[in-house]
Amino acid sequence: MLTHVLLHFVRGFAMGSADIVPGVSGGTIALVLGIYERLLASIRAGSKALTVLVRADVAGFRRWMAAVEWNFIIPLLAGIGVAFLTLARLIRDLLEGQPELMAAVFTGLVAGSVFVAWRLLRTPQALHGLIIAAVGAATFVALGLVHGTSEESVGQISDPALWAFFLSGAVAICAMILPGVSGSFLLVVLGMYGPALNALTEFELPKLIAFGLGAVVGLALFSQLLHLALQRHHDAMMAVLIGLMAGSVRVLWPWPDGVESTDLGAPGSDWPLAVVLAVVGCLAVMVVGAYAQRLEHDEELGMESLAEGGTSAPADAA
Repeated sequence: MLTHVLLHFVRGFAMGSADIVPGVSGGTIALVLGIYERLLASIRAGSKALTVLVRADVAGFRRWMAAVEWNFIIPLLAGIGVAFLTLARLIRDLLEGQPELMAAVFTGLVAGSVFVAWRLLRTPQALHGLIIAAVGAATFVALGLVHGTSEESVGQISDPALWAFFLSGAVAICAMILPGVSGSFLLVVLGMYGPALNALTEFELPKLIAFGLGAVVGLALFSQLLHLALQRHHDAMMAVLIGLMAGSVRVLWPWPDGVESTDLGAPGSDWPLAVVLAVVGCLAVMVVGAYAQRLEHDEELGMESLAEGGTSAPADAA
């Protein structure tokens, strides 16, 4: 039991580390580590609990809350929080000091993630390759419409209203469960990166509450749609997610300014080391992904053996 708790904490730590970097998604890490659909199921159960609570269905609320894997979610969230507190400054300093080399590492990580995610398709077909290519190309072009990802390179809204914090929270939180999309990048595009960061550092409680409420609403609504899509069209939806990851490489292309720009430049003089780092990052993800899938398989076998006294998710109400 303790081993599983520590494992989930480490998984959360990896997700939180990824979310710090513009252009990298914690959802990508969840996909690589083999916990993506499991995480989505618990998020969906929690959102359903809130939905039935609004209807004053206390019994339904309790049933859906019991369907959340709390022994999985709590250490995962703890790991994410610890990563934010301990690694944010280090990663940002590295991005400022060695932007091209760090971007090369992240490019390799995403490339390896695409390979790992492809192996999660149940019955790969040529159609899935076409979906990946189309979504990847569309994402690549769309990201190019924004020329930078730093606060200085994109106009930020000055003194936004509380509803703006609510909407930005609802949009940005989708990055938690959508591989290939960075929450910090979405905030920059919305012009809310600076205001959100200021609200956090200055602890402006009303703005933080508005942002948090928006995140809860966005996560609840989006998790329902994504869960339904994965249930009914698993491989096609996975292909879309892989396409998003592949297209996000535009943000991570090392030149000219690492993750600070979506412009594409020719490789600089440090390209040999950048290539080596990218290859190492790619291979690391592939190895971790294979190991994580084995761990997930072993966990599923253990859960099945203990399922006699378990609680299953209640059937959806009509």
